Amino acid sequence: MQWSEICEKYPNQIVLVEALKTSSKDKIRTVEEMSIVSGFYDSMEAWQEYKKIHKDKPEKEIYIFHTSKKKAEVIEQFFVGIRGRS
Repeated sequence: MQWSEICEKYPNQIVLVEALKTSSKDKIRTVEEMSIVSGFYDSMEAWQEYKKIHKDKPEKEIYIFHTSKKKAEVIEQFFVGIRGRS
């Protein structure tokens, strides 16, 4: 689905989506094609579902958006840090 279709089907809601097709330019990641995981009115419920999916399948590219946004895009931030020894 495209973002405009999701906004039409889930007006004024928080949606959890899986990115199927993305592009990046100037540190902005745009989700061009996506599938709906769930729609929510409560952001904490959306966050709990996101954490569950990310824990079970960390390879999936999952995002939380509000359908009032004009575009499905995020600022890319790459993790730079120290990992502890096992």
